[in-house]
Amino acid sequence: MITFANPWYLLLLLIIPAIIAYYVYNRKKLTAEIKFSSIDVFKSMPKTYKHYLRHLPFALHLIALTALIIAIARPQKTDSWSNQTTEGIDIVMAVDISSSMLAEDLKPNRLIAAKKVATEFITSRPNDNIGLVVFAGESFTQCPLTINHSELINLLNGIESGMIEDGTAIGSGLATSVNRIKDSKAKSKVVILLTDGSNNRGQIAPITAGEIAKSFGIRVYTIGVGSRGTAPYPFQTPYGVQYQDVEVDIDEESLKDIAEITGGTYFRATDTKSLSAIYQEIDQLEKTKIQVKEYNKKEELYHWFVLALVVCLIGEITLRNTVFKSIP
Repeated sequence: MITFANPWYLLLLLIIPAIIAYYVYNRKKLTAEIKFSSIDVFKSMPKTYKHYLRHLPFALHLIALTALIIAIARPQKTDSWSNQTTEGIDIVMAVDISSSMLAEDLKPNRLIAAKKVATEFITSRPNDNIGLVVFAGESFTQCPLTINHSELINLLNGIESGMIEDGTAIGSGLATSVNRIKDSKAKSKVVILLTDGSNNRGQIAPITAGEIAKSFGIRVYTIGVGSRGTAPYPFQTPYGVQYQDVEVDIDEESLKDIAEITGGTYFRATDTKSLSAIYQEIDQLEKTKIQVKEYNKKEELYHWFVLALVVCLIGEITLRNTVFKSIP
């Protein structure tokens, strides 16, 4: 949508018709005359391009003046969302990005598969405030709770293994998620925690983090990602990438306990289809009203009209001093 910061200046456009009328009147009044006994000899002479383009300098001048007025009015491109109340829940997705998430039992690997499924989940929940926490040896908030899902998906797609110190701090990841959602006014507050390992880092035990979540009325869905038994893991060697089957070690007992303590559910995802059960469970949650704040993003467009002004003035001056120099 195009708006103007100074719309009253557009009233100056009313002088354009007056300028055109004056130009037409003045051209007729100032027509040069030379007396000849007969003009029949001139009737057969062809008209040059100067005759057809004689009004071009004036047209360029008029366009330049119009561009100046519009530039002063400051046109702006506005992207906005108005205030509205909608139904939704608040969700924080906690994603494990430790090096073990590069195992390729889920294709092309666990982390990419998890991001793909998470993106589909976000897209399927347009009315929810959703945030993103990532963890490995420690944890941090990649995106706070937001209704701007396009930006959330961009941040989700940008996470990679190796962004933070390696390890699996499940308790820290859950605690950071709880801290992000605990003050929410939503009736339903949810954390979806996805990991492929056992807690081996951080100062907060997973069960302790689960108890904290329970105290704030936060429901936690835990997901263990990985095939049963072993999984192919890529190792970098002097001879290139080689694969070795590595034991899949998921602390399912702790993940089940966290889910049970908070009233959530534990899921084992051996493939992307296994995650579909999460959608069915979350869709049954009680929804609550959330307020979406008005957001306006304005992009100034006046510089394009200033450019048009400069180009037209240069064109007019050039034509008046070259091609049309001798034409009144």
